[in-house]
Amino acid sequence: MSVNETVEVGCVKLDRFGAVAQLTLSRPNSLNAVTWEMYQQLEEHLTALATDTATRVLVIRGEGEKAFAAGTDISQFNGFTGQDGINYESRIDKIVDKLAQFPKPTIAAVNGYAVGGGLLLSLACDLRYATPKARFGAPMARTLGNCLSLNNYQRLVTELGPMRTKELLYTAQVISAEELFAYGALTAILEGENFFDKVLEIATKITKNAPLTVNATKEAMNRINKSKRLNTPEDTFEDVIAMVYGSRDFAEGVSAYLEKRSPIWIGE
Repeated sequence: MSVNETVEVGCVKLDRFGAVAQLTLSRPNSLNAVTWEMYQQLEEHLTALATDTATRVLVIRGEGEKAFAAGTDISQFNGFTGQDGINYESRIDKIVDKLAQFPKPTIAAVNGYAVGGGLLLSLACDLRYATPKARFGAPMARTLGNCLSLNNYQRLVTELGPMRTKELLYTAQVISAEELFAYGALTAILEGENFFDKVLEIATKITKNAPLTVNATKEAMNRINKSKRLNTPEDTFEDVIAMVYGSRDFAEGVSAYLEKRSPIWIGE
């Protein structure tokens, strides 16, 4: 390993655009391949932003024009044992799940490659927008010869379906944005010019809506997905319903409608 590779651990940058928080996977010289330090920073940001009342929407993107994230930095796997593999997959599973369970809307902005861990992070987001040149896949059967955790296989099946997941992983192919859109796993394809600005416009539009209503939708999806994953009865939702209907925002919405004015949402 060269000195440069040792030093270039990368980072996860946090930027704010009003009520939108943007996390940027930043290691552009290595196609934003994620290092242990970057995974740690990502987890720390997700933990902090989950309870940050100033944040209403989270956007995740990659630095530069070539990649969202080209998986995990392969040099870190040198000398791995079977137990190391178990620990690694458990760690990645935990971080991806933290993103999937994030209590506010999440958007993946994919320009370039989203493969391996990058694919999993993008699929954990609520909405996914990509440029025409975006590419998606988990070509481990052709590259490293490793595997995923059972939970992450399940994530792929949930988003792509079992047959498409098997085809993607058996053939180790990297597919286009058009193909992922055809699978129903991509929200939209946006032209590359001003792509990230367009995604921020969508995120900002969401922040203008009633945050408790938006977050209730996110919580409902999380509970439905959990019940499907664990094959258990769906959780009750009355606690969320009571919170929303008993909120100051709901009272404000009713008053604003009756008074023929725009409501002012405070998230309480």
